[in-house]
Amino acid sequence: MESDLKKRIEALRFEAEEQARNGQLDRAAQIRQSELPKLEAELKKLNATANQAQLDAGIVEVRIRGLMMDPSTNMPIIVLKDVATDTVMPIWVGFFEVKAISDEIEKAAAIRPTTHDLARNLIRDLNAELERVVITELKDDTFLAVLWLRQGGEAVTIDARPSDAIALALRADCPIYVSEQVLQAAKLNTSGPPEGPTAEQLRGWLEGLNDEDLGRYKM
Repeated sequence: MESDLKKRIEALRFEAEEQARNGQLDRAAQIRQSELPKLEAELKKLNATANQAQLDAGIVEVRIRGLMMDPSTNMPIIVLKDVATDTVMPIWVGFFEVKAISDEIEKAAAIRPTTHDLARNLIRDLNAELERVVITELKDDTFLAVLWLRQGGEAVTIDARPSDAIALALRADCPIYVSEQVLQAAKLNTSGPPEGPTAEQLRGWLEGLNDEDLGRYKM
């Protein structure tokens, strides 16, 4: 189906060029302004559906288990938990980033819109919707994320830091996902400062967390 559409598009583009060279400007304009845009929109929709299916097959939904401090470095950690298992995944973030998340958890009202409030308002006022955020990669001990939006029926993706993606997901009330590969790697990798605990120590510590350990930020 996709290959057939591509062939039809290429054929129409060639025909439009030929018609223009032969002076058939009306026919060339019809192809470029009507027939080609319809086929290109159909191809874009088909690709978006395929990409969505591929994405759904390789991601795991997670929720925030809590926010806490790394006992060895005193750096904030977002603890994510696979909704279907007991697997937990830590992400080290900065103090400003964790505050943006904790403020939304507590529904603390800001005097003026924060950066994440502004981003949410821009998305909404541009008639778009944040459908999901996905933590897609773990590269050189750094997590990468993607925002999945929909605007005018079309899927739009934007790269983001995981902390920003999570802060926006909370404000938009949309699900948070992690790539299966990232989840498998991160649960065996500290992904934090080199002076921190070993992977085995950290995994044991995170898996043994209780509500008291997570304090007022447990979810």
